[in-house]
Amino acid sequence: MNVFPVTTKNELQKFINLPYYLYKDDPVWIPPLRDEIAGQFNSVRNPFLDHCRYQLFLLVENGETIGRIAAFIDDLAVDFWHEKVGLFGYFESPADEKAAEMLMESAYIWLKTNGMQKMRGPWSFVSQEWGSVIEGYSPSPVVMSPYNPPYYNSHYESFGLRKVKDLLVYQIDSSQNYQIPERILTMTEKIRNRYAINTRILNMKNLDQDVEKIIALSNASLIKNWGYSPVTDAEVRAMVKDLKQIIQPKGVIFAEDQQGNAVGFAIAIPDINVLLKGLNGRLLPFGWLKLLHGIPRLTQYRMFALGVIPAYQGKGIDSLLYRALYDSIYSQDMKMEINYVLEDNDPMNNAIIKLGAKPYRRYRVYQRDISTSND
Repeated sequence: MNVFPVTTKNELQKFINLPYYLYKDDPVWIPPLRDEIAGQFNSVRNPFLDHCRYQLFLLVENGETIGRIAAFIDDLAVDFWHEKVGLFGYFESPADEKAAEMLMESAYIWLKTNGMQKMRGPWSFVSQEWGSVIEGYSPSPVVMSPYNPPYYNSHYESFGLRKVKDLLVYQIDSSQNYQIPERILTMTEKIRNRYAINTRILNMKNLDQDVEKIIALSNASLIKNWGYSPVTDAEVRAMVKDLKQIIQPKGVIFAEDQQGNAVGFAIAIPDINVLLKGLNGRLLPFGWLKLLHGIPRLTQYRMFALGVIPAYQGKGIDSLLYRALYDSIYSQDMKMEINYVLEDNDPMNNAIIKLGAKPYRRYRVYQRDISTSND
């Protein structure tokens, strides 16, 4: 076995294609669209790469690609965190512990050579697509969510990586008779009246203006969250462009004060993974038809983001947004995965539990100090 840095387009294609080979017989994994994955490594399509240095690695045995890993440095995040944290992700490996060690050692050495003091992951080039599944390996992951076999966590531990943060996932399911508790309905009405807050859905006719509001709200409301770093305008616009084909206006909610100033937002993305199953990551020849007809009918969602500006935090506006989102997308067979909440975000976790959502999945982010010696 040997580890090689990716240097050619052909090697990049092997890097991208590996999961489609490894998981081809896995009934839980849902192949993402290959073009979307390729776009993550294209600096024209993914503005995250404008402030990111990275190196991809392949593990090859007898001429066959059997593993991969990415090592990268988000320079904006390093500056914002005031900490030299390097990242790893896109890890795929056979169960062989030696194979996994070779891959992670390659990432570790690259990060060390580039001056990093910590190695953290799994992480990705996509916002909030972090962590390794440690609970809730099935059913299938929702859109833009990680997937991994259980033994990956043993690989991380064996390499000396240790838990730095868990990310919690909850679910509500209308088909299982879920309803917002009556006391929450009463409370949110009082909050709406007390603070004179209105809620509305995304206005597609003024999409650019609403995107500007999402950028401002994200950077203001999430700034203290662990792992957060400022999102550039270009990144948000690229994400909106990608999501424009699948987003439902009713799944994006704004909370506004009497003057029309946005004070919070919530976003639920239709779970297109429901439609991607069986397409093997390809829209041709007929996959695009499945998506075209299926997306408007989707009743399963990933709650992707919820934020409230500091001046309105602790006032129950998050519960008001959640209720407005639920009312907006409700159907008798609606499912929504709240993905994810930081384990130590007690106000958010307590609020979600009071809303009657059930614990559903858990991701773990690992970290290891990088030695400063020359060994």
